[in-house]
Amino acid sequence: MLSTALVALDATIIATASATIARELGAFEQVPWLFSSYLLAQAVSTPLAGRLSDIVGRKRAILAGVGLFFLGSVLCGAAWSMGALVAGRVLQGLGAGAVMPVSQTIAADIYTLEERARTQGYLASVWAISSVVGPTLGGVFSEFLSWRWIFWINVPLCLLAAWMLIRRYHESPLGGRREPVDYVGAALLTAGSALLLLGLLEGGTSWAWLSAPSIAVLTVAVVLLAVFARHVRRVAHPILDLRLLRRRVIGVATAISLVVGMVVLGLVTYVPIYAQGVLGFGPLLAGFALAAMMVGWPLSATNAGRLYLRLGFRLTAMIGSALVVLGTASTLLLGADSPLVAVMGTTFLVGTGMGLTAVPTLIAAQSSVDHGIRGAVTGVNIFARSLGSALGVAVCGAIVNSVATVGPDGTPSGPDLMDAIRLVFVVVAVSGVLIAVLAVFLPADRQAARERRAAGGRDAAG
Repeated sequence: MLSTALVALDATIIATASATIARELGAFEQVPWLFSSYLLAQAVSTPLAGRLSDIVGRKRAILAGVGLFFLGSVLCGAAWSMGALVAGRVLQGLGAGAVMPVSQTIAADIYTLEERARTQGYLASVWAISSVVGPTLGGVFSEFLSWRWIFWINVPLCLLAAWMLIRRYHESPLGGRREPVDYVGAALLTAGSALLLLGLLEGGTSWAWLSAPSIAVLTVAVVLLAVFARHVRRVAHPILDLRLLRRRVIGVATAISLVVGMVVLGLVTYVPIYAQGVLGFGPLLAGFALAAMMVGWPLSATNAGRLYLRLGFRLTAMIGSALVVLGTASTLLLGADSPLVAVMGTTFLVGTGMGLTAVPTLIAAQSSVDHGIRGAVTGVNIFARSLGSALGVAVCGAIVNSVATVGPDGTPSGPDLMDAIRLVFVVVAVSGVLIAVLAVFLPADRQAARERRAAGGRDAAG
């Protein structure tokens, strides 16, 4: 939870201070890279870190992630230019990409099935708290102290997290001969994923979708990923075995995670814009509209274990996805004069459904494999969510930019804003239905749930 807090806080704390940072360091045009560079580095390192934790051990992998985050925070705090700050953000992103999958894999290693949903709820609660605390701290630091404290505050947190892991986390020694690291596959996956995400994040923003840079970046990305797919079939120990996706539970869980990323991105980005630009509320109340989702998610995730032990992963995910459909469909009823409580109710419903969908499907995928590849499965699942977020940026951004007026700061506004937001809500609602459809394709495990329950909820899935 301490390690996760580093990532969760950093994802929200910088947003309120970006304007202050730009004024001091200059280079306003590079401000978007404070976010894009972090997201890119985090996304491409996630599957690699998950797999490396299988090879070198969880403890080494997560400590390396915390160490990279520490170095990145120090560089950001001491940054003398926007370029140095962006470089520090890259190091932070690489560290975050290791912390996220490995922390969740550790939870899968040391807790039973019944306990695992509760621990995932605790990890999710860190994000819920950070979604409120992060922007507040960012504003306080940038206004009353210095924006550099946004990064210096990570230093004691990193040291505390590392100390706790060293002292309290005891990992069983890895048995047998260590697998070789597939450096060629890692390079191909990293380069291809980075270019794909870059093309999706910057398309329609830094360059037009049909421009030469956009076509070149996406084409090279596809070629590199195709070469990677061919490479992994020829090596004995690939950095990421794509054959894992052929397993029904892993393939469906990964697909669900991808679409979850699209739904979450659409709501996180455009609900505050809707609350401020259409309904006329201030940033604080607009934040409450979104915070309701962050509250519903950990609450339902914490109690998901009771459901999937009794009903199975498939039925639990179907119940959760039905709530997601109901919540995302409710966004279509929101208008220019909707009360804030209606928006909060809608996002809370979506968050509640996500806690019963995203968490059980991840646990189902983790439980279907042994310890030796559990990190890889977790990394792929989290990477899929990052890719879904990038797809959500591309789709929703293209829709909004084509309908609404975009101001100098990149924020949509104008009389057509409600029409643009409504189209985004349509995309979110369709994505919610797709999650429900995918949940149906999870393997039926009602009988296995009965057996697990009879065995006292011990981890017997495999």
